[in-house]
Amino acid sequence: MTRFALRTLPVALLVLSASIVRADDMSNNAIPNNTFRIGEYWVFYHTYADNLSGPFVPSDLNLNVKNVQTPYLAYLRRLSSNFTVELSFGIPPLTKTYGKGPATLGSVPYNGVEISSARWLAPSVLMQYVFLDDTYKLRPYFGVGLNYVVLYDRNSTPAGNAAAGGPTSISLSNSIGPAVNAGLTYQITRNWSVSASYSASRVQSQLDAHTGGVDRTSQISFGPQTFVVAAGFSF
Repeated sequence: MTRFALRTLPVALLVLSASIVRADDMSNNAIPNNTFRIGEYWVFYHTYADNLSGPFVPSDLNLNVKNVQTPYLAYLRRLSSNFTVELSFGIPPLTKTYGKGPATLGSVPYNGVEISSARWLAPSVLMQYVFLDDTYKLRPYFGVGLNYVVLYDRNSTPAGNAAAGGPTSISLSNSIGPAVNAGLTYQITRNWSVSASYSASRVQSQLDAHTGGVDRTSQISFGPQTFVVAAGFSF
C-alpha cells in the first residue's frame, strides 16, 4: 500500500498542479480583457495664439477657437488586474475659429466673426494604472500617454476671405504631445460598465493663411481639456 502510494504520489501531484493552473486560467478568463466604450466628449480648448503676422496685418489681430462636443470611442486592453492600455478618439468635430481683436478691418467686421473652420482627428494612447482590485465595482484610474492631432478640411469662410482681402487657403500643421487622464469606472455586470473621466493634452500647430500670394502666420497652442461620460462593453 505504501509502495502504491509512493508510485501514485507524483501522478497525483501532477494532476493537482494541472488542476490549479486550469483553475487559475479559468479565473483569469472570467474577467474580460477587451472593452469597447462609447460616450460623449466635452472639449474645452484653452487656446492661445500669437498675433497674426505678415504683410498688411494690423497689430493685435488674433484668433479664438470655440469649445465643441463630439461622440467618444475607445478600445481598452486589460494587461493585468491593475494595468490597462487605452486607445481613444472623438468623432472629428467641426471646430470654428473666430476673429479676436479690432472690431473691423477697414469696413469689414472681424472681432467675434467666424473666419474659418477645420476638423481634427486626435487619437490618444494611454497606459493606465487602475487602483484597487477586480473585486471592487467602483475603481479609479490614472493614465499617461501621447496624443496625435491631424487637422483637415480647413476652410476660410466668406467673412474670413473678406477680412483677408480675397479667397484664402489655410494650412495647419499636425501635432504630437503628452496626454494624461484620470477617471472612475463602475462595473455594473461582468460585461457592462459606465465611466467618467477627465483628460488634458498639449497641442501646437502652425497656421499659414495664403491670400493672393500674401502669407500670414500664427503659432497656435491648445491646452485641450476633455470630460467624458461613457458606457463600456467587455468581452
